[in-house]
Amino acid sequence: MRRRAVRTGAAVIAGLLLVTAGGCADEGARPQELPVAADVPVVVSGEASAEPAELAAPSVPAEEGMGTAPTRSPSASPKPKPKRTAGPRPTPKPPTETQVPPPPPKPAPTGCKPSYRGDEASRSQVKAALSDAAARQYWPVSAPEIKIPLNLLKATAWQESGWQSHIVACDGGVGLMQVMPATAEWMNQRFAQSYDIDDYRDNAYLGGTYLAWLTKYIGDMYFDANENPYDLSADLCTSELNSCLLNAVIAAYNYGHGAVAREGEPLTIPNPQYVRNVRALMTECVCLDY
Repeated sequence: MRRRAVRTGAAVIAGLLLVTAGGCADEGARPQELPVAADVPVVVSGEASAEPAELAAPSVPAEEGMGTAPTRSPSASPKPKPKRTAGPRPTPKPPTETQVPPPPPKPAPTGCKPSYRGDEASRSQVKAALSDAAARQYWPVSAPEIKIPLNLLKATAWQESGWQSHIVACDGGVGLMQVMPATAEWMNQRFAQSYDIDDYRDNAYLGGTYLAWLTKYIGDMYFDANENPYDLSADLCTSELNSCLLNAVIAAYNYGHGAVAREGEPLTIPNPQYVRNVRALMTECVCLDY
């Protein structure tokens, strides 16, 4: 969740972003500003850091494994595309939340290299943690329809840290989702949680919580005229980056909500290359196959 320069090209993205990761949202350098909402994220089994179940790998049909041509299943009816809805309001509604998190930190010194602490989680452990975070219902009362797509979580984590759970960026971003310590503290207070920023599972929940908060905050301000103001479908995006909620949420995760959604101002995408990178990773990242 932090600002940083990024490079073009899906092939370059997967490899080079391992070392350039930073922290959650920064509008100059970082942390996302997370104003206050009225719901508390659902906690699985009452334990935020409970060990997530390992996801089963897809099995190969026996016939195919023996060399026999697999039976072709009847073709399913194509799924209807999401109904295209109105774009963002040119003039947003006032934000429903007024409390904001700490300001972003100063940019990291040029040439600084990230450090590492603790043990690194395996890819299978990271995959399970991100899957668990995507399955959570973060706004069970006022916005139960908010869902954070798994490919968005996977792509964001790859862009931010290369799925390195024990990395600490020069600007202070921590772990898998590059969460700023002050931001984590603010979110824990806001949502009455006790997530440990150094635990890869809690770090995934913190990242998911912030994405969910951004979805509601920006959706309420700019997309309330839509049938579903919290729709993160890529099909709703046009060539204009500020046309859809998905792009706005990705941009705000990196630069902070205040750089994207301003009172009285049109929706802004100040970091187009970051948005394009994450959007590409959502369909092309090698991490999707882990």
